[in-house]
Amino acid sequence: MSDAVSEFYQNAVPEALLSNKVLKAPCPFCRLQGKEKPGQLTVFLNEESFFHGYFQCQSRCSPGGFPLSFARQLGLDLHTVPGYDPEREYLGGEVDLPVKNINQEVIDFTEKMTTELRQKFERYGISPQVLSALQIGYNGRYLVYPYIQSDGNYYAARCVHPDKAEDAFWYGNEQFTTPRFHLFNQLEIQRCENGALILVEGEQSLLTLKELGLPVIALPAASDLEQLDPLHFRWIETLYLWVNNSAESMAAARNFATRTGYKVRLVRWQESQPRDYSLPAMAHEYGSRFQHQVFAMLQKARAFSPFATPEQEYQHFKERLHRETENSLTAPPPEFLRLSQALGGFKGINIMGGTPKSGKSCLFIQLASELARQKRAVIYYDFENGKQKIYQRTLARLSRLAVGQLAAGGLDAEEQQRLDRARKQLQGLLRWFRVVNDRKLSPETMRRHIDFLQHETRSNHTVVVVDSLHKLPFKDLSQRRSGIDGWLRQMEAIRDEQNVTFLVISELTRGQDGQFERVPQLGSFKGSGDIAYSADNALVFLPQWDPFEQSPPATRCNDLWLVASREQPPGKISSYRLDYPFWGFVELCE
Repeated sequence: MSDAVSEFYQNAVPEALLSNKVLKAPCPFCRLQGKEKPGQLTVFLNEESFFHGYFQCQSRCSPGGFPLSFARQLGLDLHTVPGYDPEREYLGGEVDLPVKNINQEVIDFTEKMTTELRQKFERYGISPQVLSALQIGYNGRYLVYPYIQSDGNYYAARCVHPDKAEDAFWYGNEQFTTPRFHLFNQLEIQRCENGALILVEGEQSLLTLKELGLPVIALPAASDLEQLDPLHFRWIETLYLWVNNSAESMAAARNFATRTGYKVRLVRWQESQPRDYSLPAMAHEYGSRFQHQVFAMLQKARAFSPFATPEQEYQHFKERLHRETENSLTAPPPEFLRLSQALGGFKGINIMGGTPKSGKSCLFIQLASELARQKRAVIYYDFENGKQKIYQRTLARLSRLAVGQLAAGGLDAEEQQRLDRARKQLQGLLRWFRVVNDRKLSPETMRRHIDFLQHETRSNHTVVVVDSLHKLPFKDLSQRRSGIDGWLRQMEAIRDEQNVTFLVISELTRGQDGQFERVPQLGSFKGSGDIAYSADNALVFLPQWDPFEQSPPATRCNDLWLVASREQPPGKISSYRLDYPFWGFVELCE
């Protein structure tokens, strides 16, 4: 869908130039209107943003929107637009609209706007161009906010005192003053089909965001959410809900989000901001920093709903099944092809045990960083090595230089080129690869980390590496076994609720003679009887070399065994030769 959106715009506006994920071209809508100097059309093509595909003209010659709106305004064949569905039905078509409207009166009101009122709006960052685009007027005592209907006409307007927002009344056809029609700038809904839309409390809040070029509609008050039909937003992909900072408004927002479902993302105010704080107040306070603050708060918005309807639950099941299929079809890192095949793809809870110093961390660091290079979101919880060592070893492996060479200097030209390329690769994969050293980690914190990274990377799947299970924080060290079992229970829930794959390092138990068993089996794992029940796959990593022998490190091999699995047959997966001194392993084809 994302690629199709980009291709659609590039085909529709062939002279456009793409720079920093923004498509720019002379506005075709200005040209249709016969303007000698067309404004600049901008299209946001960041696939990781909910506003991917949103277009607008900088001169405001026409309303912005998403691909279907672009095609409708330009008269293109809708069948060429990604996401077009000719069978869709839109709410509002069943309303019989009267012949008489108040269009001329709205025009008359706009002509009565005073310089003093325009200056007052400018104190909130709202320009005369935005006021004109939304036909904001003045009747001599009250500001007039006209409410447009689906046919493009006005039948009612809300009149609000400039200094007392609580002093307001409706003007026009009484049929259109009822809560059912309390949607200001409602035509924006269809313009944002298959995209993102912002719903705010209060018309003036809408004007502040419209000034930034954002797609937005408004309700007079948050209490109107109770009467708002979620079907209005049936074809909106993401609905940001931004009400004023009061307990009553937030309660109304949560209730509406519960009825509407997961497409709603609540924008939350900071705890330091005062009660009844609003977007106009923030615009006035922040001034030129207002835009940055708005986008920062939108980015932090989270979906809210305590439960889903049966229809949503079934749809969620189908989508998850599709995602699991997609994840299983994702090409595995070539270094771990046999491992991926043996596990049926990287999914579920995978627990790997091994003897001390056998290379367990080395193997999982390599696997985690290679998954991140494929733009798979990875969180590595490290209680063994420290961030610096993990990054150094990853850089050594990527550059094919020993760790000692990275800081020693004296590299020849070819080695320096390899190091420079590896540094860029490491810097790029760190967006997807997050290393956490938190000795006070809790399941709640882990959930927040996963939520953040999925939102940050626009990913619906995360790989979580735990190095190691026996060093996870416990409240009571004397209850280590029950603590490990408790963490495993939490991992099961996180796996299912947040679509997470776990790669967990475990210790093996010693026999009565103090030696480790050489035959891999499920009973070899140390300190938890629940590994047998929680692990989707249990693996054992055993070195096939004697640490007291003087054999060259590059000849040392380990065998990886699958000793138990819910879906796959157990057996030897492959042998892995140490890639010395580059902190990695080479999977051997046998």
